[in-house]
Parts: sequence; C-alpha cells; structure tokens
Amino acid sequence: MTRPYRRIVFFGMLLSLSACAAAQTAVPQTASSSSPWILTWSDEFNQPKGSPVDASKWMRESGGDGWGNEELEYYTARPENAHQQDGNLVIKVLQEKYTGADGVTRNYTSARLKTLGKFAQAYGRFEARIKIPRGQGIWPAFWMLGDNVKRVPWPDSGEIDIMENIGREPANVYGTIHGPGYSGKKSLGASFSLTPAQPFADDFHIYAVEWEPSAIRFYVDDRLYETRTPKDLPAGTKWVYNHPFFILLNVAVGGFWPGSPDASSVFPQEMLVDYVRVYRKAASAAAGLR
Repeated sequence: MTRPYRRIVFFGMLLSLSACAAAQTAVPQTASSSSPWILTWSDEFNQPKGSPVDASKWMRESGGDGWGNEELEYYTARPENAHQQDGNLVIKVLQEKYTGADGVTRNYTSARLKTLGKFAQAYGRFEARIKIPRGQGIWPAFWMLGDNVKRVPWPDSGEIDIMENIGREPANVYGTIHGPGYSGKKSLGASFSLTPAQPFADDFHIYAVEWEPSAIRFYVDDRLYETRTPKDLPAGTKWVYNHPFFILLNVAVGGFWPGSPDASSVFPQEMLVDYVRVYRKAASAAAGLR
C-alpha cells in the first residue's frame, strides 16, 4: 500500500543524559528479566513548567486529514497541545475551531510526537508511565513503527501498539501488532483490565513491551498479559520485527474505532506522561541503536 503511514487500528477487527544514572537504579524486574537491563534512551520530562517538548528527542507532527482513521482532531506543534509541566509531558486535547496551514479546519486539537530520525532501536524493553485521558471519542496511544516506513510502506514495515485505549472502554487497554497480512481487522492483539475493574484514567500505570528477535511480550504494571511470536502469524505471512522501531505518543479524537465524542465527553482532556524509557539487555547494549 503506497500511502503516508497512518495508525489504522480496529482491535479485533493499533533522560536527558543527566538523569540516566538515576534511572538505572530503577531497572525493571519482570517475568522475563533473565539478565540486567541497560538504559539506552529516555525522556523524564523534567524541564520547567510550560517548556516545549525536547526537539532533540521528539518531532512534533501536524495535520488534520484524518490520519487514515477518519480522526477528528488537528495535530499541532503548539505548546498549548504539548508541553512539560510538573515532571510530566502533557498532551492536551482542546475543543476549539482550528484551521491549519494546509487549510484544513477541525473542531479539536491535540498533539502527536515521534522519535523518527532521532531515536530508534531493535529489541529491548520500551516503557512509559502514563495517566491516560478519558471520555467517549478519546483515543490515547503509546506505540512504535518501523524506522524504514518511508521506504517500506505500512504495514510491511511493522507496527507495535504498546498501549491503546478507547474512551468508551475505560477499564480496558490493548496491545497489538500489525504487519503484512495481519493488519487492520486482521491485527493480532489482546486486552488487559485491572482487578478489581477500574478506569485506567484514574491513575498512572506503566505500559511496556519486552521485544526479542522471536517474541514480543506486553505488560501493564509489570504484569504480563500477552505474548506474540512468529507462530501466531497467519500462514504465509512474515514476522517483520527484526529492525529498529521508533516511538510515538498521541491522543486522537474520534475515528472508526472509538467513535465520535458525544454529549458525555468533557474537554479539555490531558494525557500525562511521567517518563518514556528504553532499555536493552546488557549483552546486546552496544548493538541496534540509531
């Protein structure tokens, strides 16, 4: 499919260097931790209140063409939609009429950040501590795309959705992989719910994947809930998780999967990200970075 990469998901149907030393004292210990983890990249979002996102780590995307999902927001590069505050990244969804430089007008604005061209890694642990927003039509995500996506069109370049939530399902989050022959309605994923059931938007949670050459494991608060391997793929399809991927954070509004906001939806909404951290097993810490 020759098209700009867009997140298309119908589930069942997507440290600063000065802080690195401190972060390594909090290395995750999970069910699969058979060797030490080495921190390779992070953003702790500890800049002064109102600071923009770190341009050395993140690219801010803009546009309002629906992003392949019939989304209703316009992603902007404005600090109103993405900034640092009180030790968090704040992605803020506003209900406002906004017309971009491309002439597209939308009634909601938000932010979409990515590390393409700044950081990518193959294999390791990718995690973020996030408090998601809430409400019908709200669609937060922490995910990854293959860094060859400009040369190899999606889904052949691969996609790993570490965490997605749709507002009408406040107690569920989803982890999904997309690749050639198993994307969109054929994607492979699972959901996770807290016990006892409670909305994920009530508090921060740690969302993570641990990715090896032949396995991707999905965690919430270090609880393993899904493992994907080449054996899960449909016959005749290819496992494409063998090259570096970059990270994305965004909050969409509307779209095929979550549906549109309704009278119950409240704005503004905020996704708070305490940190994003990437680790590699010690034995392979020198390889696979870009």
